[in-house]
Amino acid sequence: MTALEPDPRHRFSFGLWTVGNRGADPFGGPTRPALDPAEIVRQLGALGVWGVSLHDDDLIPPDATRSERDAIVTRFRRALDDTGMVVSMATQNLFSHPAFKDGAFTSNTPEVRRLAIAKTMRAIELGVELGAEIQVFWGGREGTEVLAAKPPMDALRRYREALDFLCGFVRDRGYATRFALEPKPNEPRGDMFLPTVGHALAFIQTLEHPEMVGVNPEAAHETMVGLSFYHAVAQAIEAGKLFHIDLNAQRIGRYDQDFRFGAQDLMEAFFLVGLLEESGYDGPRHFDARPYRVERGRGVWEFATGCMRSYLALADKASRMREDTEILAALEAAGTPGLAEPTVGPYSRAAADTLLATRFDPDALGERGYHNDRLDQLVVELLLGLR
Repeated sequence: MTALEPDPRHRFSFGLWTVGNRGADPFGGPTRPALDPAEIVRQLGALGVWGVSLHDDDLIPPDATRSERDAIVTRFRRALDDTGMVVSMATQNLFSHPAFKDGAFTSNTPEVRRLAIAKTMRAIELGVELGAEIQVFWGGREGTEVLAAKPPMDALRRYREALDFLCGFVRDRGYATRFALEPKPNEPRGDMFLPTVGHALAFIQTLEHPEMVGVNPEAAHETMVGLSFYHAVAQAIEAGKLFHIDLNAQRIGRYDQDFRFGAQDLMEAFFLVGLLEESGYDGPRHFDARPYRVERGRGVWEFATGCMRSYLALADKASRMREDTEILAALEAAGTPGLAEPTVGPYSRAAADTLLATRFDPDALGERGYHNDRLDQLVVELLLGLR
């Protein structure tokens, strides 16, 4: 086995909607045939993938009878058993049907909100049946284009009400399910509620059971508006709220592109992978990306392999950085280790008095250089294979 060959210990996972994406876009129809969910599992298993995730409607057609549903689940579970794969995450589609055009949990119509909660309860039960421990909430229609139409404080109250109710449902049923909110700033709505990781983290603290709810940040969603995904993930980890993560690639200022992981901004991807590998995060490395529209057949599975190889290559580079003596010396010159040192410690009257009595020399402090250009260049050379 080579260093770039994935296997289940890497905890890589893909959504049914990722490799199963048919290549349609707002300007053209599908360019690839539909793939059967059980066949997707078998193909991914052959590539060394650990897990698969799904929307409720990805697996069970909304109009399926109970017997049809059970037959689909049985066939899907057989593929999981045959490959040794797991269902790493489940979620619910509350964005495709016209009923949700004004929102799901935040629709102005109470009956739509009740429908959304009922559909989510069924999706949670499907996830539990398949062994998923995480239920992701992407509010694809939770937003507005007309500010007058949807008072944001009322919308947040309805969002909170839905999540509190669903936490109660999970607790009442004795499920071990945890929830992960997936922020996104816009698209398909003009402005979406809980647009960034920071918004979601603040909102979680207002819930009745905040310990049950974390975040599922996606690279494309923070990047599309020019934010650092690396920083967003670090904040989620520091808060103990990184329950799941969606890996892909994105260019700033564009629509949600969902490119193959590593296809854009290798520097950001490099530090992100290093963070995940060094922080103790033990959840799925989930690729929420899709093949280019021009791909068919073998190209779909080359896309999946590429996501994993890029991650493993960057993980290898991150481990090399920790052992590179020149880079370690450049980190010292930049003063990087000093950021981990406490500044003043806990407050006390004596500590405050001592600090106020200290004579500082701002001019001397301003003379210090931090040698960031050299440090950055060394990292660039590492990524370019020059070190």
